[in-house]
Amino acid sequence: MESNDNELIEEPPAPPCPPCPSRPLMIVVSAPSGAGKSTLCNRLVAEFPRIAYSVSCTTRAPRGDEQDGEHYFFLSKKEFKERIKNGEFLEHAKVHGNFYGTLEDTVLYAMEGGSHVVLDIDVQGAGQIRKSLARLDPRNPIRRGFTDIFISPPSREELEKRLRGRGTDGDDVIRKRLAAAAEEMKRAKEYSFQIVNDDLETAYAELKMSILAASGA
Repeated sequence: MESNDNELIEEPPAPPCPPCPSRPLMIVVSAPSGAGKSTLCNRLVAEFPRIAYSVSCTTRAPRGDEQDGEHYFFLSKKEFKERIKNGEFLEHAKVHGNFYGTLEDTVLYAMEGGSHVVLDIDVQGAGQIRKSLARLDPRNPIRRGFTDIFISPPSREELEKRLRGRGTDGDDVIRKRLAAAAEEMKRAKEYSFQIVNDDLETAYAELKMSILAASGA
């Protein structure tokens, strides 16, 4: 009886899926410019298919290939102000003459679909969200799934080194960024989790552990 060698060859086991929070979360991440927030968050979204950035609203015009509903929801100023009046935003701000904000319904829709939503926002926006949570029903998925994380540079000197290393800003801009960073870091204790990005791999591991801890996993 002839044997079929192909039947004896076993397929290698599939690599285990990375651990992912079981309960949908709204993950607010803040950091001074140059602390590495974007690098860490982009890596998180790339590794975990169920984690995605929230799509914000803005009144500015689309740039380049930006698509409505994918990069931003593009609203008129009239519609944006009407939505503010109706209390539809978790947070909003006016920057350089244009409005930006995060709609409660956008986040809720994603979470009810089983996704974890990352909001990359500043300390002022995070403060607005905490206030918005107080008006939500305790059973609301946004309130139940809220967690916030602050990422700090290891020192002012290291932050300045990183900012200068970009080669994109002049001395005046860097001084302003450093001054803003000092004020932002004063509010780090308002966050549930604080991470010092001294080493990227260590900081990323801490970011994942913080999210898993927040989900109760």
